[in-house]
Amino acid sequence: MVVWSALNRGFSQINPIVPLLLAQSSKRITQNVIQKRAMSGGHDRTMFITPSRFQWHKFKDLIHFYVMLGLIPILGIVFYSNVFIGPATLTEIPEGYVPKQWEYYRHPITRFLAKYLNTTPQQEYEKYCHHIYEENQKKQLRALENRVMELMRERNDYQAYYYRQVIAKYYRVAKKASTDLEEVYGDQ
Repeated sequence: MVVWSALNRGFSQINPIVPLLLAQSSKRITQNVIQKRAMSGGHDRTMFITPSRFQWHKFKDLIHFYVMLGLIPILGIVFYSNVFIGPATLTEIPEGYVPKQWEYYRHPITRFLAKYLNTTPQQEYEKYCHHIYEENQKKQLRALENRVMELMRERNDYQAYYYRQVIAKYYRVAKKASTDLEEVYGDQ
């Protein structure tokens, strides 16, 4: 598009008749869009050239599909539960019976959601306790690691996974020699 408009500007500056031709050609294009076309011989049947409405029809089809698929069944369930089941009523709890957590809700849909979709408060509590336990274990491991690093720094020791038997032998010999020299000459 940019190239054509740039060429159009370039030609109009070179030849003054080009803008007139372009204006007439765009006028013909608009006339072709508006005019009706005769089809197949001399019949009176005509076809109007119009822009496509495919996206609009596709959108309407999808809206109708999802309304039929989702909204109508949900409204049917809500209507059935409100009319035929109705809200729960308060009654005395029988001796020795412990009510479940979803039995405290009044509306049947809320009871269904609490029973099958939500976790119980006991499960939430136990998940929280497990989370606290895991964090405590991580804290203890970090404290142990810090203690190990502190002792390694204090004793001029080295980490175990850097241990090489040949190098360690010479390191111990050099360390013993340095402590012997320290005893002889003192701390200077």
